[in-house]
Amino acid sequence: MGVLAHLAVQRHSLGREIQKLANDGIRLDETEEGGITAYALAQSSLVAHVKAKQDEDSYLVKLKEGVRNKEITAFTQGSDGVLKLNDRLCVLDVDGLRKAIMEETHSSRYSIHLGATKMYLDLKELYWWKGVKKQVADHVAKCLNCQQIKAEHQRLGGLAQDIEIP
Repeated sequence: MGVLAHLAVQRHSLGREIQKLANDGIRLDETEEGGITAYALAQSSLVAHVKAKQDEDSYLVKLKEGVRNKEITAFTQGSDGVLKLNDRLCVLDVDGLRKAIMEETHSSRYSIHLGATKMYLDLKELYWWKGVKKQVADHVAKCLNCQQIKAEHQRLGGLAQDIEIP
């Protein structure tokens, strides 16, 4: 029995070490040869900023209290104290963070000016805040590039309808 208890303690300790690595952005994968490969995951500086400032938003502070008191079950709070909804980081309304996230998402080289729907779908995979869909639509509506693209599509759509096909 002593050996089994010792193994259980070692497994628990190993689990804690793996969790610490995960919290630091390190991912472990098993190789086909039975080895382990460690990957450092890239993370936006905005994500770190959101995590550091979550306690400055009164709405999120109330949500955290509700989670701790088990009054709110839809949200979770990690061991690092970060509030999430369905694994999406809850973004506070401090220091223009929401606007910065929308600008980064909208103007990144991977999703440049794809419109409100695509931007919302991309953004909602990582982030949550109250009214995100409306704010994304408003942000895209103010984008001059998007308005020019939309006008061009409407113009080309009108030309296609004017052409008669025999």
